[in-house]
Formats: sequence, C-alpha cells, structure tokens
Amino acid sequence: MVRSTASRFALVGVVNTAIDVGLFAVLTAAGAGVVAANLASTSAGMAFSFVANRAFSFRSTASLRSTLVPFLAVTLVCLWVIHPLVILAVGHLLGGLGVADTPAALAGKVAAVGVGLLWNYGWYDRVVFADRSTAGTTDEATDEESVR
Repeated sequence: MVRSTASRFALVGVVNTAIDVGLFAVLTAAGAGVVAANLASTSAGMAFSFVANRAFSFRSTASLRSTLVPFLAVTLVCLWVIHPLVILAVGHLLGGLGVADTPAALAGKVAAVGVGLLWNYGWYDRVVFADRSTAGTTDEATDEESVR
C-alpha cells in the first residue's frame, strides 16, 4: 500500500506520463499529426491526473467544481509557461557549453519535468486539493507520530 501523499502523487505521475507518451506514440504511428497527437495525449494524461490526484493522491473531499479550475490553472501554467522557460534556460546554458541542440533540449525537458513535479505537488497539496479527507490517509507526519 502506498502510504504517503507524496508517494501516491509520484505513482500517479508515472501512470499519467505513461498514458501521455503511450497515446502520443499510438496516435503518431496511426498517422495523426504531432500537434493533434500531443493535444490528445496531454489532455488524456491531464484528465487522468485530475481524477487520480483528487481521489487517490490527495483524497480530496472538495467539490469537483472547486478543484477543477484551480487544477487546470496550475497544470497549464506548468505545461505552457514553466516547462518552456526551463527548457529554454537549460538549452541556452548547455548550448553555451557546446552541447548540441537536441541533447540540450532533452536535458531541458527532463529538468522541466522535475521543476514541474515540485510546482504541481506544492500547488495541489496546498491549494487545489487542500480540503481533503483525513479518513484513512497516512502521511509522513502521521507515520512519525505513530513511531513515538
């Protein structure tokens, strides 16, 4: 059993990424354009992420209405603002060190995913799903208290 909120969030992130990448691969192999395939795959991943993070990771009891718009705002800022800025910054830094464009961009994408993970977790935990059920949840603080 996955006990901590952070562990559940990480697990959802792995599945969410697999959905995104898998669907993107299937759609592009079937002849869909890259932009259309990416829009469909990221949308599917984001829909899964919302449902799974709300119910499983953060166990929110807040209404769908009160969590959906903040979730979309946080997630889309991450995907459309933070990711590109990190990718460009890392690419520029590595490019200045003589790294070729493609490896520099890929390193930037990996860095952006890491930054995005921290961004999303912080906002989801403190704002989007802050009003969550405490029934049946076990977080690090609770674990530490039970050891004492």
